Amino acid sequence: MGDVEDVRFGVFLVPDARTSAAVTDITRYLQAQFGLVSARRFPPHITLVGSLPLGVSEDQLLTEVEQVAAAHAPIELTNAGPTRLGEAVVVFDVHHDSEGQPNQPLVELAVAVTDAVGPLLRPVETLPADIRDQGHWRGHFSLASHELIERQDLREEVEEFIDGLDVSYPDSFLTTRLAVYRLRHQNWSGRWWNSFEWAHVRSFTLTGSPASRVPG
Repeated sequence: MGDVEDVRFGVFLVPDARTSAAVTDITRYLQAQFGLVSARRFPPHITLVGSLPLGVSEDQLLTEVEQVAAAHAPIELTNAGPTRLGEAVVVFDVHHDSEGQPNQPLVELAVAVTDAVGPLLRPVETLPADIRDQGHWRGHFSLASHELIERQDLREEVEEFIDGLDVSYPDSFLTTRLAVYRLRHQNWSGRWWNSFEWAHVRSFTLTGSPASRVPG
């Protein structure tokens, strides 16, 4: 039984094709120049919840995510460009709207996914589920992540390198799909990002109607 992989799941918000291409290009260049692989090992995505150790069937997770997708409309996202998130991680920041306020439909979607999957989890002693409350969750696409937590000496150099790349990306785009991914690793310890595997399970289109707004 010691050879059995620990299967986890992620519920990700999928970018448009041009943003996906930009994330792919930037992470490829960072691997070529600095050997950074963490962000490139994942599909381009916004993590709504990740590293989920299920205590129920995969089908039950899919049912919950499908219901969330049916209740939420496509979301217009504003890309503020590459920036530092916290002390280390470099990301495309898409958390705020065009007026600089937290993107409320995006935050509401993240909260809805969190509420839906929370009761489905089993306890684990290794890497905990990546579930954050509303005050600590931030919508982003990772460009350079886990390695920069250890390599403080590279942080400014990596940011300067990204700023110098000739990679175009849209300032805003409509995101229309959630996707569930299956993540596999032996034990989710150590530098797990070097050796985990993932598979796309299913995508769900956001089909809800935008919330009505009261004038004034």
